[in-house]
Amino acid sequence: MKIAVVGATGLVGTVMLKVLEERNFPLTELIPVASEKSVGKEISFKGKKYAVVNMDTAISMRPDIALFSAGGGTSLKEAPRFAEVGTTVIDNSSAWRMDPTKKLVVPEVNANVLSKEDKIIANPNCSTIQMVVALKPLHDKYKIKRVVVSTYQSVTGTGVKAVEQLMNERKGITDGPMAYAYPIDLNVIPQIDVFTENGYTKEEMKMILETQKIMGDNSIRVTATTVRIPVMGGHSESVNIEFERDFNLADVTELLTNTEGVIVVDDPANLKYPMPMDAHEKDEVFVGRIRRDESLPNTLNMWIVADNLRKGAATNAVQIAEYLVKKELV
Repeated sequence: MKIAVVGATGLVGTVMLKVLEERNFPLTELIPVASEKSVGKEISFKGKKYAVVNMDTAISMRPDIALFSAGGGTSLKEAPRFAEVGTTVIDNSSAWRMDPTKKLVVPEVNANVLSKEDKIIANPNCSTIQMVVALKPLHDKYKIKRVVVSTYQSVTGTGVKAVEQLMNERKGITDGPMAYAYPIDLNVIPQIDVFTENGYTKEEMKMILETQKIMGDNSIRVTATTVRIPVMGGHSESVNIEFERDFNLADVTELLTNTEGVIVVDDPANLKYPMPMDAHEKDEVFVGRIRRDESLPNTLNMWIVADNLRKGAATNAVQIAEYLVKKELV
């Protein structure tokens, strides 16, 4: 089992390697891939050193699976080249997500859509992944009509430059690299990605369209406001869900407690609720603040938190790879 990690030296690629190691993924050969400037650098994996190679070398090695985290432009150009030699690509960029010929997968929700013919598989947006993991069991039981989501997203979702900006601002350094148009420390920026013609950002539109595709139900109406906040560790979401059928709060909590990949932390009397600092470096989705919306019938409020670099990116991709191996689809 040869596994290539494309973008191995980047923020998500580094976490992908960590998750592969932690989960003891059954690989026999690792192929770290990065841009030409990183070729020859060594990375450590399970106590061994591996030299970073370029795209052409990696393709010639015909890996079984390639985990991509190298940006949309690279994915559009290079993923088909890997697919042509028989490699199954799991891509973390937005390049293929809304392509009707490509599957968009969160293993706990819709891994069953995958087949041997799927050579390019899309990994969803980080904020969408954590939300649909919690929504799926509720949709199955109560049928979701509408979702209103506001996000509170970590700077790690932007990349290394954003982390540097936040840390520099914390130290009072004002002339360092800027990932955002404004300071992020002691601030909140209600823009993630660029604005589209309808006034929503691309990140907001991703959450709307990806949710429908992953859940396999275009009747679910979604509206989103995505916000960058000065935290590390993970993304948080305030989610308001209107169902067709009424629910019992205790049943909702039990349903979520028994859902694979979900940990319920909901004890207001003892000030227990999910926070990014608790989700950091964890693979699960944490849910709390579960309560009825008293302004509308059949409507629920929840607070959802997950590590955006792990479940929101690297872990989800590795879980897709694990499913492919388990079901002998590669």
